[in-house]
Amino acid sequence: MESKDGVVEIDHLEKGLLLHTGSHDGAEADEEPVLYSASFDEAEENFIKYKSAQWVLYSLLLILAWGIGLFMLLYLPVRRYILRKDIRSRKLYVTPDAIVYQVTKPVPFPCFGVLKREKHVPMPSVADIVIEQGYLQSLFDVYSIRIENGGVRRPPSDDVQIHGIANPRAFKKAVLTRILNMRTEAFSRQASAIEDVPNLRIGHSSVASMSPSRSLRLDSFSHLGEIVIFQKLEEVGSSVKRVQSLIEEQQSQTSESVD
Repeated sequence: MESKDGVVEIDHLEKGLLLHTGSHDGAEADEEPVLYSASFDEAEENFIKYKSAQWVLYSLLLILAWGIGLFMLLYLPVRRYILRKDIRSRKLYVTPDAIVYQVTKPVPFPCFGVLKREKHVPMPSVADIVIEQGYLQSLFDVYSIRIENGGVRRPPSDDVQIHGIANPRAFKKAVLTRILNMRTEAFSRQASAIEDVPNLRIGHSSVASMSPSRSLRLDSFSHLGEIVIFQKLEEVGSSVKRVQSLIEEQQSQTSESVD
């Protein structure tokens, strides 16, 4: 029988480990700000029921086929344990640059350890967030999301699919809002670069004293400014030609009416 001092010492060590783990997680979270964090807690029970029903259906079919479905039914309690540990370990959050998905779950035989998986999806490569719900999922009110890649050469199998998210629409809104903000920032940077072209042309005489790489960037910006100016001049010239043609037509109509 264990003494009270031993129990107090074990509790103290356990609290120390928890505090150490919490401080380590906080240090990792401070590396990159989290804009939105998805939750799986609200959908845990429905997810377990959905996966258990799916497992039972497969087991019944395999009983009729080869008889190994009986062993699958006996394995069901272990399967539920693995699913519960799986969904409780999931982390899905949005950072300014990527979507991060982390999960740690036991292997099919939990005594042999766990499997850790971490997936980073760069935000510029995200084409869309698809919310899916099949017939069996609708019976248990379970949703799944699929993160579609925007790359032309990427096959559909590279899409990240996650089951059991509690509020998929809020997650989709957070991701699309971040993508829109990134595109707006990129457009504003391009606009400011074009606006700075006249200033670069004024200081063109001092380019020779700058570094070669910086001079090359300034030359590219000045070339871009010249292209924009030439386009504006062509538009003005075409407008003047249209006005001249209209004046000539009016003059010819006036002379014909006088005659």
